[in-house]
This record gives sequence, structure tokens and C-alpha cells, in this order.
Amino acid sequence: MAGYVDLTNGSVWYDERGEGEPLLLLHGGAVDSRFFEHNIGPLAERFRVITTDLWGHGRTADREGRFTMESFATDVADLIEQVVEESAHVLGHSIGAGVALTLAMRRPDLVRRLVLASGGFDHEAEIGTEGGVSDEMVEQTVAFLGATYGEASPDGEDHFPVVVRKDFELSSREPALTAEEVGAVTARTLVLVSDDDIVTLEHTLELYRALPDSELSVVPGTSHFFLQEKPDACNSIIVDFLTAGPVVTVAPVRRAPAQPQG
Repeated sequence: MAGYVDLTNGSVWYDERGEGEPLLLLHGGAVDSRFFEHNIGPLAERFRVITTDLWGHGRTADREGRFTMESFATDVADLIEQVVEESAHVLGHSIGAGVALTLAMRRPDLVRRLVLASGGFDHEAEIGTEGGVSDEMVEQTVAFLGATYGEASPDGEDHFPVVVRKDFELSSREPALTAEEVGAVTARTLVLVSDDDIVTLEHTLELYRALPDSELSVVPGTSHFFLQEKPDACNSIIVDFLTAGPVVTVAPVRRAPAQPQG
């Protein structure tokens, strides 16, 4: 079932497939929910999968003003309340991971388990954002993805450079959180990343260590597009995390229980 839902700040497009516990997928910048084409079917065998196009992306029209994690997270919270009508597992990729993290911090009541794919809490750890937003960056992305955007967008392909620039500008300033702030997340979280990602592995480790109830998975031999490059492996990891309880490990170090005082 696909269609639009009217939210506080405007309407957004969404779709639903499958049955079971709700799982919301949030895409990254310059793409839309079609990014998950290799993941939706297998995940829908176990979950009620809800996909959405963040405002300005895919089938959801752009709005006046700059993109912010807060504005996207506000839409997502409204979507969960109106469409899901209960809390949901939330998986975000890239910018979508920042949105998912923001949602988990602002509205923990709406998030069951959290999957942060190629995400971080400090934009300065993302490779390629150091020098600001250049025309060349925008032009290369438009050449790569413009036709795909034009196939779906109500704003037309000519509007894509505006969206791309707004996405790059967002990535150049957000997220801007501290490890201490991230430590307030209560949801059990899977940090998922490739071994050759645009987020440094060093920062990924910082994110993993900052989250109080987290697990880490590095998908070998892949890039920022690892959900498409190794979908079977990724889908298996995601399903296992969302359906199984924590393993009782034989030799815990990070998860070793605290020793009693005295």
C-alpha cells in the first residue's frame, strides 16, 4: 500500500509491505526509498516494512528552507504516530542514520531497536565534507543520480541540483553531537558499516562505544552502498539483530558485568 500522509509540516510519501513488527527504513541523501530495493522484499518476509521518502526526495516534494535532522525527524515521528500507530524498529542509512539517531534521542518512546548504517554523530568525521560544498560535488551527483530522481519527483529533474546542494550543506553541518549526548540513547542499537565507507572506522568505533547498548558489524569488501552490494549478508545481520536477544557471550570484556563495590 503506497500513498501520501499529511503531517504537521507537510505531506510525505510512504509505502508498506509485509506483516509483523513494524520496521521503518530511512534513506540517505540524494536518493530515496528505492535505495532499499534489495532489502525490502527479504525484510518484509519477517516485518511490516514501512518506507518513506524524506521531504525533497523521491516522491515527496521539496519545501522552502534548508534540510535539518530535526525537520526530518519531526516528520518521521509524525509518520510513526499516524501510520504505524505504535513504536517501530528504525533503520537509517547515511543521512537517514542521523535522522534515526535524532529520533531516538528526541522520541525514545517511538523507537524499539535502532540500526545505524553508515552513520555518525559528528559530521566532521565524514570523508569529503572538509572543504565545504563545491559546484563540482553537486554536478557530479546530479550527473550520477539526476535521471533517477526525475523518474519519481513531483518537482521534476531540473530541481535536483537544489536538493543535492541542500543535502551536501546538511552533511557539512550535521550531525553535531557529542559522545555524551549519544550516550542518552536507550534503544538497543546495531552500528552497521562497510570497511571502506565515507564515515571513518575510527568514528564508527566512537559511536559504537558511546551507545550504552550497542553491537557493531563491519561488512567486508564493500563501500557506502554496502546494503546494495552485499544485500543477503546485510539482510541476514539485520534480521538476526531485530529478532534475537543478546547472546550470552563466553568471555565478555566490554559487556562484562560491573564488579560489586566493597
